[in-house]
Amino acid sequence: MSKPPPVYIVGAGPGDPDLLTVKAVRIIGEADVVVYDLLVSKPILDLIPAGSTRIFAGKAARNHHMPQEEINDLLVSLAKSGRRVVRLKGGDPFVFGRGSEEAQHLFDNGISFEVVPGITASQGCSCYAGIPLTHRGLAQGVHFVTGHCQAGRKLDLNWKNLADPDTTLVIYMGLTNVQTIQNELIAAGLPADTPAAAIRKGTLPDQQTVLTTLGDLADCVERAGLKSPTLFVIGRVVSLANELNWCHEPQECI
Repeated sequence: MSKPPPVYIVGAGPGDPDLLTVKAVRIIGEADVVVYDLLVSKPILDLIPAGSTRIFAGKAARNHHMPQEEINDLLVSLAKSGRRVVRLKGGDPFVFGRGSEEAQHLFDNGISFEVVPGITASQGCSCYAGIPLTHRGLAQGVHFVTGHCQAGRKLDLNWKNLADPDTTLVIYMGLTNVQTIQNELIAAGLPADTPAAAIRKGTLPDQQTVLTTLGDLADCVERAGLKSPTLFVIGRVVSLANELNWCHEPQECI
């Protein structure tokens, strides 16, 4: 009996299909069944073969179409059917993508798997906004954090550690808690005039980039009517966006 194929946990990147890895394109094109998330863009979904089964498992903040436990069990069940299963996730599976939880569940059930990395939302969105995550004299490192917490719980981050003017701060899923993020970072010592950007639908043709300061971030997000998915980049590197925006013209909001 031939060995069943592994489950492929594939990073779809931030949206632009041209940012997919060669391996990701090949594996998607060979899939029998694809379990995909909300943030996988339509141009990438169009790469799935016409005869393949598509299963939507999309999740948004406080709105899970399919709970994570069900997704885990679904992957095991599909794998046991002998079909070529692709788990397609926005960004990179191992960066706030819960891909490691899915891989661990497959391992616990004796299912082989392969992980295909993708360009992260932080990399893709900031690059398409003309914002380098590090730059000599402006940022010596980067912090990646999630601004989302479970319903009813307080956003509990190490604000003192994050309020470092020599480090770029990238916040995923922070739209709901943007006012808390702004207040806590300023209270922890990060200057209110620190440059900040809010990037919606990064790398896609309708990307929206709003440039502001930390002290005005929450107000600008509201005035611009930004919706999910929106990524925040906070730090001195954001000041380069007006010079380096090679793809999308930013919107100033001060």
